[in-house]
Amino acid sequence: MNQVAAASSSTAVATRASGALANVTAEQVFVTVYVHGQLFGIAVDRVQDILIPEKVARIPLAPPEVAGAINLRGRIVTVIDVRKRLGLPPPKNQKKVMCVTVEEGNELYSLMVDSVGNVHSLSVDAIEPNPSTLDPRWRGISQGVVRLDGELMVVMDVDAFLSFGT
Repeated sequence: MNQVAAASSSTAVATRASGALANVTAEQVFVTVYVHGQLFGIAVDRVQDILIPEKVARIPLAPPEVAGAINLRGRIVTVIDVRKRLGLPPPKNQKKVMCVTVEEGNELYSLMVDSVGNVHSLSVDAIEPNPSTLDPRWRGISQGVVRLDGELMVVMDVDAFLSFGT
């Protein structure tokens, strides 16, 4: 079961003083990133690091979405180009590369994004199902969407995003 589904149920809690039941709404915290102007949310408990790598070393014969590898405190980390993975064009004028590092199994992956936004704590009830008009490639990596002030945040399913056709 994914984290959003696991946390989505409201629970009734008995308070010790009054014995009354109170509804507690589950919340989830997201680190937000922008890719091609689209806002994505990554569960904060999946994020290991946010960084601007000095150099990304190319990996010969790697799939197109693999931008290369970086050394992060002695560990080799595979860098994934989120734009390529989602079928988006390359940026026109990207001055610096930003990466959000996540762990999948025992491996670290750094997701190359256009920019990193804010951290949002949101009620799990605010996560809506994917719209039917969402691109199928995006729908496959989304756990749902959240309406924020003037923006739609796609909640990224990190496991699905890193599953490269398996």
